[in-house]
Amino acid sequence: MVSTIITPSLKDLLASYLKKRKKADLLTTYFFFVEKKYNIQPVLFLREKTIFQSKSDLLKRLEETGKLWRETEIKIQVGTQSVNAATKKIYICPFTGKVFGDNTHPNPQDAIYDWVSKCPENKERLDGIKVKRFFVSEDPDIIKNYIQKRREPISKIVFSSGVTGKLFNSKKAVLDDFEKNQLKSMELVDVPSQNRYQIEEHFLAFIQEQLDDARISAFVEAMSVHDEFETHVARWIKENQ
Repeated sequence: MVSTIITPSLKDLLASYLKKRKKADLLTTYFFFVEKKYNIQPVLFLREKTIFQSKSDLLKRLEETGKLWRETEIKIQVGTQSVNAATKKIYICPFTGKVFGDNTHPNPQDAIYDWVSKCPENKERLDGIKVKRFFVSEDPDIIKNYIQKRREPISKIVFSSGVTGKLFNSKKAVLDDFEKNQLKSMELVDVPSQNRYQIEEHFLAFIQEQLDDARISAFVEAMSVHDEFETHVARWIKENQ
């Protein structure tokens, strides 16, 4: 024989719930009771279109199968070369030595014009306006003088999302992005009544077990013991006759 015990805390939750929903039917109220009793917090995993019993349950399964995040190494190149071995022409600021190469900048001539017109070291004026003077060279020996050796790339361990493949600086950032963009909270009562999404097999088995007629009857019997639920119990019995 199945019996149900309604603890004082569950009783208070049910009283508050029914006070706001005076016409709540039996199954809706029963699912609320089950949700609170077993701390069920259903979430929809949008990518797989599957409903899980809780966020923690889903995260645990994904971590165990390596589908939540992956540790990976990236190379970070510090700084960029203004001039390199493939540069054939350079534009040089005579005031600071700033240089733009024909193969390292999309529009080096416009860039040098813009640079010298704003360069704080440029004190030359013509009619009160900064002179846009610069040097141009195609001499390989001149160009070599401006080639700077690049620093070795820095290696860094980062984390990639097992769902989207996007890179993140930490596991927490992966989880935050996952929760924000891949999860949608649901109420337990809405899970069995929908047909758009799958229900994870263990969660489905739990729901089917809770929908046993003996369990529902035991819930009604437990509710009938409390005078404040008398009206609701009487209505449920009448509705289900």
